[in-house]
Amino acid sequence: MEQETKECLESGTQEPFRLLIQESRMDEAAREAFLAEFEVKGQTEETQAAEMQMTEMQTGEMQTAEKAAEKSLVALCVMGGIFSEGIDLKEESLIGAIIIGTGLPMVCPEQDILKDYFDRHQKPGFAYAYQYPGMNKVMQSAGRVIRTVKDEGVIALLDDRFLKPDYQALFPREWNDCRPVTLQTVGREVEAFWKGRTPSFASSSCQAASQGQIITYP
Repeated sequence: MEQETKECLESGTQEPFRLLIQESRMDEAAREAFLAEFEVKGQTEETQAAEMQMTEMQTGEMQTAEKAAEKSLVALCVMGGIFSEGIDLKEESLIGAIIIGTGLPMVCPEQDILKDYFDRHQKPGFAYAYQYPGMNKVMQSAGRVIRTVKDEGVIALLDDRFLKPDYQALFPREWNDCRPVTLQTVGREVEAFWKGRTPSFASSSCQAASQGQIITYP
């Protein structure tokens, strides 16, 4: 499954990247290891001293690992899951999020009871039972991108329902300049966003910002 997903993603870009997939039932150690992959690694005096003591083989292995870490990282996570809230991936650690779907809860008796309750009280039952909880998950996921005033990134919303007025009415005011894109125009929009910016990742056409851009796929 992981290899098939990677091949599918590779078909859309010529840029090398690493793929990380959230697994089910991850324990604390697995979660920490997952998040550690997002760290932007720099060389400190300690690592320089350690390298001087390495053998030629050890140095080669470390350089290979560092070269792999220089690739862009693509991580697939579950919306509303353990990585959707309560984590801070600042600045270059996370520069974009692609959110697939509107996050609607699964249809079940509990949600339908809630929907019927609000319908009986002349309230929008579907909105309270499904739409609002779903948008809450969308907002939590999008919120991973901008954590500090120095953060930049692009949030892409993949679902044509995001173009409907009832969904856009739920957008925060910071998303007022969101714009629809297609597969043919999304690369141009992202490149235009990064143009003139100088972070080390600005050259990547498939990366994505307190200065954020929200794009929606119809």
